Amino acid sequence: MPGFADSFWSTDYAAGLGVLFGKLQQGVIENRQVLTIARMRAEAEEIYGQRLSEIAPAVDKIQGGFGRDDGASVRKAYEGVRSEMEDAARNHKKIAQNIRDLVVNPFSRWCDAHEARIQDSQEELQARIKAHDKQAEAVKKLRSNYFSKCRLVEDLEEENKLAFQDPETSPKQKQNVPQIKVEQEPVQEDEPLEIGDQMYTPEQIKKLLAHMLTTVKMGETKVPILGTYQNTSAGTDIVDYIQQHMGSTSVSYAERIGQDLVTHGFLRLVGNVGNTFANSSKLFYQWRPRAFEVAGLPEKKTLGRTFSIPVSGSDAADSPVVGTVTEYLAKWDVLNTSRPNETPAERMRREAREADERYKAGVQKLDEMRCELEEAIFLHLKFLERCELDRLKAIKTVILDFSGTISNVIPSLQATVDNMMLYQETVQPLGDLRYLLENYRTGSFVPKVVVYENYYNKVDDQTFGVDLEARARADRKRVPIIITTLLTYLDHHYPDLEGDEARRGVWLHEVPLSQTHKLRALVNNGKPPALETFAQFDIPTVASLLKLYLLELPDSLVSSHVYEIIRTIYTTPPGDGGDAARIPVLQQTLSQLRLTNIASLDACMNHFTRLIDLTSADEEYVSKLATMLAPCILRPRTETSLTMEEKHAYRLVRDLFAHKDAIFNELKRLSTMTSSGSIKGQSRPRAISTDESNRKAHMEERNRAILEKASGSRSRATSPAPSSRATHRRDRSVGGPETRFPISTNISSPTSEHRKRTSLGPVLPKRTSLEVPAETDGATGLSHPADGNFIMNGIASVTGAVPAAEPQEGMVEKRNSLSRSGARFSAGRRVTPASTAAAAATGTTGTPPPSRHQHTGSGQLEAQQQSPKPAQHGVTLVDAPMDY
Repeated sequence: MPGFADSFWSTDYAAGLGVLFGKLQQGVIENRQVLTIARMRAEAEEIYGQRLSEIAPAVDKIQGGFGRDDGASVRKAYEGVRSEMEDAARNHKKIAQNIRDLVVNPFSRWCDAHEARIQDSQEELQARIKAHDKQAEAVKKLRSNYFSKCRLVEDLEEENKLAFQDPETSPKQKQNVPQIKVEQEPVQEDEPLEIGDQMYTPEQIKKLLAHMLTTVKMGETKVPILGTYQNTSAGTDIVDYIQQHMGSTSVSYAERIGQDLVTHGFLRLVGNVGNTFANSSKLFYQWRPRAFEVAGLPEKKTLGRTFSIPVSGSDAADSPVVGTVTEYLAKWDVLNTSRPNETPAERMRREAREADERYKAGVQKLDEMRCELEEAIFLHLKFLERCELDRLKAIKTVILDFSGTISNVIPSLQATVDNMMLYQETVQPLGDLRYLLENYRTGSFVPKVVVYENYYNKVDDQTFGVDLEARARADRKRVPIIITTLLTYLDHHYPDLEGDEARRGVWLHEVPLSQTHKLRALVNNGKPPALETFAQFDIPTVASLLKLYLLELPDSLVSSHVYEIIRTIYTTPPGDGGDAARIPVLQQTLSQLRLTNIASLDACMNHFTRLIDLTSADEEYVSKLATMLAPCILRPRTETSLTMEEKHAYRLVRDLFAHKDAIFNELKRLSTMTSSGSIKGQSRPRAISTDESNRKAHMEERNRAILEKASGSRSRATSPAPSSRATHRRDRSVGGPETRFPISTNISSPTSEHRKRTSLGPVLPKRTSLEVPAETDGATGLSHPADGNFIMNGIASVTGAVPAAEPQEGMVEKRNSLSRSGARFSAGRRVTPASTAAAAATGTTGTPPPSRHQHTGSGQLEAQQQSPKPAQHGVTLVDAPMDY
């Protein structure tokens, strides 16, 4: 039976946990209902006992009755009834007290603690999910910013290529460029200044300012928002000095002298708009640096941080201001003084690199938060499962204690007690827990990894969560290195375990998710994992890492696109053939998968079937192993309440265990037939390319190729004789109709149309494989590259692949229309009218038709029809084990 840790997961984590906590809160309310029943029953028993105890005193108040007859038998009966009433009152009060002591008080304390545990778990998980979602949104913004920066860099590089030319190739480089020469103005000597009604020489101005700066009271003036100004004086202080030392007879004349000081740049108004001088104690004027310079005195400055506010005047920017604005503008580098020699292109590249680093760091932080969240969810789910089971057991105990308090006191209520005992016997905690899981589970544990999306489609920095084919292409292997390394490591360390029971238990042992995540963090770097890393952990943790890797793939090992087909296979009633009729359909269904998926699935099944055979595993272990591997091998695209109850993935794994050789040998044969060209019109679509580098150059070259092709189609000439490089010979298919796919593979998958992208380069001839195969073993029909990597389907691996021969520039390969007219299939062979006629004339039927890619002139065609040749076969298909 699955537990809470395998049943309440969802894509956003919150939905599944919301269902669980809803049911747990329902359990809290159920606790209150049970507690209310016990409390009210105790109150009812207390009231009943109190009313019974009031009967005897009420009867004794009646005088002249049974008290006068001492020996009457009727009196004894009366006294017996009266004593029974007093005993009943004491018994009912005892029941009430027992219910309070044994049920109400302890269960009330337990309910409060249970509710607090549920609430604490819910609040902690909600906080973690909220932080995870917040980081996910931040990663989206960082990714958008990073992509925008990269596009700006590309656009700038393209503009630089088109807009700027080398000055050495410019035709106007030898022309004389006119230059503008500006003569420097002669330094003017200081002239006399008019202050008030008198003219002051420079020497007199120096003495005047020196005396004013030492005499006039100066201080600091705080201005809201702007900060604190240094070396300021009030307007009244300046007017007092002018009246005492400059012979001013009126305030207006003193204000005119102060205005002249402002005009000549010795003073400026602070905290207000304008530069008007007035005799006011609320207006403050700052002595500018020019006044100190002319007077020959040092300027009074504080040791704090200062910045300049630009104002009108030549030396206005030198006035110091200290305050809050400095803090706001400390990092505002408008003039780019931190990098004075940086060009715009360098700045944009630097910003793109910085955005890339921030985005990568954000993804890494999100991945760490996701791992921590999943670990916390696992721990809380197991804890909550124990809490819920304890709650159900507590209710069972409460009902038992409740019935015991009554049955121990009042035997007359035995029938009621028996019924209550029957009720408590019907409570089944495990059954109620199974009911909760079967009716309210939201999904199994399938983590959704947010991977780092490199702008140039590189996957060198991560291993987990990356598409299987992209990971294999980066590893230059048919099977990702992480899978082969883990399986090889386990094969080498099985002998270290004691007994077959321990070896079989490696895959069924429940490893803490935190331990698996710890190992995952060490190998999730896009590089081949080191065996020394695995040595730090036990063997079940290494096996758990492989299960986690398969669960974190964007799509299951057997793609979800074929889930409906596999469902149809297992829901269709079996025919007379049983397994023999189902296995060929499974073979054809699995042949629709990508080569990397088939190879990885074969490697895993080889490992597990060998483990089952060598350890002599029984049926129970095989069933448990298949149940454990089912979500790793096949998952639906969207998990619903129906798919959670389906066992199609389990049945598929059992079939792969039981018929591995038959299924994968046929897959190899079909793959080899596809690579040899025996199945026409079937080629695996290319993966979607999201590389946008050099997109503008590719687009221009594509448009040029379309124009060339259009101009060539208007004036088609006679196709020249094919050269050895442009000829692709295709021999006749071997085999009957049973070798054909029962399911049409020409129908493209939902993603195949997107994978077919229009070529951005020159038009190349059609080919049936991605690269030219390496050396081929004629006995097996399988290619083996120089580095030992396995090549399937005639497709060379990335490592050491030789580029396909390209046609001469400007030549476009055309189909021979004669090879397609009237063609038909007979007994699994392609027969054309020309070959039929030639066969009838010579008495043979083995001449292969001309290839659709072979350029054959009319004279060559007649020669072939007149001189038939014996049948030629392409590649001999022999089923051999895959060497991954």
